[in-house]
Amino acid sequence: MTVFTIFSNKCFKAAFRCTVPVMLGYLAIGTAFGLLAVNAGYSWLIALLMSIIIYAGAGQYIAVSMFAQNADFAEIALVTLLVNARHMVYGLSLLDKFRSTKPITPYLIFALTDETYSLLTTVTVPDDVNKRDFYFYISMLDHFYWIAGSVIGAWFASIFISFDCTGLSFALTALFMVLLIEQWKQCRSKLPFIIAAIVSVLVLIFISRENMLIFSILISIVVLILLRRRLPS
Repeated sequence: MTVFTIFSNKCFKAAFRCTVPVMLGYLAIGTAFGLLAVNAGYSWLIALLMSIIIYAGAGQYIAVSMFAQNADFAEIALVTLLVNARHMVYGLSLLDKFRSTKPITPYLIFALTDETYSLLTTVTVPDDVNKRDFYFYISMLDHFYWIAGSVIGAWFASIFISFDCTGLSFALTALFMVLLIEQWKQCRSKLPFIIAAIVSVLVLIFISRENMLIFSILISIVVLILLRRRLPS
């Protein structure tokens, strides 16, 4: 199958229309990641490989930041696991959808980001296209958008050596704020959010700013487990 055949494919066109909002977001946030990675001392090739192999927006931002601070590998691995633990739930809810997607199932699992999950669970597959191909094109296009954004940002930072990235790292905070707002709207109980906010402030005051993320996540999980009976099912 040639590239032209793919682009003219009805299934590909339908998937592309669905992913346009993700494209706009991923190009922007991916570009910010590329800029930050190069300004942290890494080459554009590292930014490209991270976006191809890791493909985790928040995870990549965290990795660049923690590498720059000479954080331990174990700490980076733990934070990445906890930040991306929600994907386990995503995967479980898509077991039925992915049951007939062989042999591309491993890639669909790998490419399951927050935005891709949202599309796969809300978009109606057109009657005249193959479901497996439709899921694949959505996942592949979203992945491509992220890679393209990362390369654009890394290239721009490489060309303009003196580019000022002050405040650009807030893109990660903005990404989490969007996820937080969406979760706030969907969850009936606001108790987990209140607990997380209180714990974060206490950790910041009584423990340390450097270890705030890990301790906040771990303590919040413990508190939520202890109060699980008060949470709605």
